[in-house]
Amino acid sequence: MHMTHDSAAPAAPPIAFEQFLAVDIRVGTIVEALPFPQARKPAYRLTIDFGPAIGRKTSSAQITEHYALDELVGRQVAAVVNFPPRQIGPVMSEVLTLGFPDAEGRVVLVGPGTTVPDGGRLF
Repeated sequence: MHMTHDSAAPAAPPIAFEQFLAVDIRVGTIVEALPFPQARKPAYRLTIDFGPAIGRKTSSAQITEHYALDELVGRQVAAVVNFPPRQIGPVMSEVLTLGFPDAEGRVVLVGPGTTVPDGGRLF
């Protein structure tokens, strides 16, 4: 899956609303953030709690430039929860934590501006 991080890139081709609904994006709270030295690119291993229906999931996130491990726990983030899990080194990444690129292409996490219940689905 190739994703462009170029802010000058044109919008993607139109899709049907049903295709958007097929992507399950939920909010969760980071409950654990650990170093991930085995990753090819600098990354952290996150455990994110998506509430009782989905539970806790792991994610490998390349967010080391903007975030220290100790400031991540307790932060709410958005993630795609219905992609197949991906093996990244010794870690099974179960969800894709979402972010936007800053001016240098470094990841800035996406999350709600106000605390919301974990497990809420983006609409």
